[in-house]
Formats: sequence, structure tokens, C-alpha cells
Amino acid sequence: MQFSEKKSGTRWFIIFSSFIIVTLILWNTYNFFQLFKDDERLKVELWATAQKTIMNANANTELDLPLQILSNSNSIPMILTTEKDSIIGMSNIDEHVQQDSIKIKSLLLQLKKENQPIIMEYVPGEFRHIYYGNSSLLNQLKYYPIALALIIFLFGLLVFIFYRASKMATQNKLWAGMAKETAHQIGTPLSSLIGWVEIMKADNVDETTVTEIEKDIARLQTITDRFSKVGSEPVLEKLDIIQETAVTFDYLKSRFSKQIEFSFTAPDYAIPILLNPALHSWTIENLVKNAIDAMKGRGKMSITIVDDPKFIKIKVQDSGKGIPKNQFKSIFEPGFTTKKRGWGLGLSLTKRIVEEYHKGKIKVLHSEIGNGTCMQISYKK
Repeated sequence: MQFSEKKSGTRWFIIFSSFIIVTLILWNTYNFFQLFKDDERLKVELWATAQKTIMNANANTELDLPLQILSNSNSIPMILTTEKDSIIGMSNIDEHVQQDSIKIKSLLLQLKKENQPIIMEYVPGEFRHIYYGNSSLLNQLKYYPIALALIIFLFGLLVFIFYRASKMATQNKLWAGMAKETAHQIGTPLSSLIGWVEIMKADNVDETTVTEIEKDIARLQTITDRFSKVGSEPVLEKLDIIQETAVTFDYLKSRFSKQIEFSFTAPDYAIPILLNPALHSWTIENLVKNAIDAMKGRGKMSITIVDDPKFIKIKVQDSGKGIPKNQFKSIFEPGFTTKKRGWGLGLSLTKRIVEEYHKGKIKVLHSEIGNGTCMQISYKK
């Protein structure tokens, strides 16, 4: 417990430290952006002053500095207008834009949104407006925090995916280990029971009793075989899915309450696909038992096999309490259960058998509270 708490504390410390570092980087970037923005406004003001000096120059005016300022101002797009926004001049704007009146007007509107204009009185009573935009360097700096945030988000997403995958792998190993240990533990008393059955036959015990015990022993052997296959690569055989499903259905039908109305519908021809019979039987059994639990031992339960052009679909329908839509995916997660005594492993194992071992799909096809649920398994032909 202490180790777990220390590990959790370290994780939160790293997350908090990363958040502080990112915040500082973004704050410094914002400050740099404002400094560059103020610096560019100062450059535009110098450009305006240089323009004013040249326009008002006489024979004695020194023009070297103003001309140098104008020649060096080659990175900031600027438009010089009258008070009524009639364009007088432009600087650092592409020629194809200058030659298109519509694009120039559009650019002027854009520059008005980017920065406040600089207003200069060139001659007494006559004012000029200078609209300017951000330089390419400033635009790059403006989008830098977004790029940084995106990189950090992607990095965090990768860490989360790796952590979740690692956690799921650990859980899978745990469930597989528990399943194999369960199969091993069942094996010892099962061997003993088989021996006792032979003794009962030798003692001429009632044949009906021996037969029923043999059925239960066969059932235990099937369960042991199922658990031993969890976590291992199963052997798939080309089998008739209708026959394999019907065998499990008939077995379950004979062992549940007569208050449940069972029905089985399938095509009247064989449909061979690659299956592991023990695991497929376990899948059907889990779905049927869940359906019966949802009906509290009374209602209608049906299995329908549909032969589509590309898929074989097995639909398990019940008239039980239904599943809320927000639980359609979570019911397949390990540990999720709505039962008071459930472990929440049945549907998660079923999903693993269908999707990992048989490369199929399982989902809640539809469900309505109070009117039942339909689960669907799809296998490629």
C-alpha cells in the first residue's frame, strides 16, 4: 500500500511539475511576443517619421537617415491611407496583391484588425493613417505556443496510451494466470471423481445416477479446458457454427427454469468457419447466463443466427431489464458489473474470446430499459 501511494504521489508530482514548466514556457513566449510587437510598432512609427521628413524636405534637409530607415523597413506589411482610408502608398506587399483592388481592400481590413493604426500629421491639418500587420517572424512566434501545446498534448497522449496498454497487459497476464491456476486446481478433484465413477459402475449403482454424474464430469472437463486456453493461442478448427451453437444452447436450455421461454433460429444448412469449440461454447454460455440473470429467471430468451453475404451474425435477445446507453461499452471492461455478487469478468472474457481469438466483433446491438437487450457477435466468413 505504501509503495502504491508513493508511486501515485510521484506520478502526480511529475504531472504538476510538467504543468508548471509548460505554463512558464507559454508565459515567456507571450512576453516575447508582446516585446516583438512593441518593437515592430516602434519601427512603423520610425518609418512614418521618415516618410514625413522626406515629404516635407527642402534643399537643406538631411535625408540620409530617413532614406536608410525606409530601405531597412522590409519585413512589416504597411498601407498608407488618408483619413478617409483612400490608399496613398504601400510597403512590403506582394505585387500581385497590389495590382488587385479587391485583394488590397481585403488586406486593408485584415490590417485594421491586427493592429491599431499609427496617425501622423504630415502637414498642418492633414493626417495620414498607417495600417500595418505582423511580420513573418512575429506570425511564427504567435503560433509557437499552439505548436508547443499540440506537441505536449501528443506526448501526453502517447504516455497515456503506453500506460493504459501496460496496465491492460498486466491485467491480461493476471487473468490468464488465474484462469490457468483454476484449471490446474480443478484437475485434481476431477481426476478423483472419474475414479469414483468407475467404482460406482463396478458396484452396480443405478445407471441413471452414474450417467448424470458423468455428464457433470464432462461439463467440468469442458470448463477446465476453457480456463486452460485463456492466455494461450487457441487451436481453431473449421466447424459448423450452427451445430456448435445449438449444442451449447440445448445444454443450457435443459438446465434452466421452465419459466424461461427459449427459442433458437438458424439457417437449415451448415455454415463452416474457423472456431475453437470450447471457447465458442463459453461465449454462448456467458451471453445466455447474462440474459437469464437480466430477466431474473423469467421471460423470453432467443438466439438467432443470420447468414449475411460477408458475416455470420449471432444475436442473443432477452426480455430483461435492459442496459443504459452510457454502459454499452463499459459492460465489456474487466471488473464492471451490476450484480451484487458479480466479479465483472464474464463479458470481458467473452469480448477477448470473440475479438482476440476469433477476430470477430461483439457489441450491444440495441437495448431498452425494461424491454430487454440484444447482443450481437459478428464473424467474418
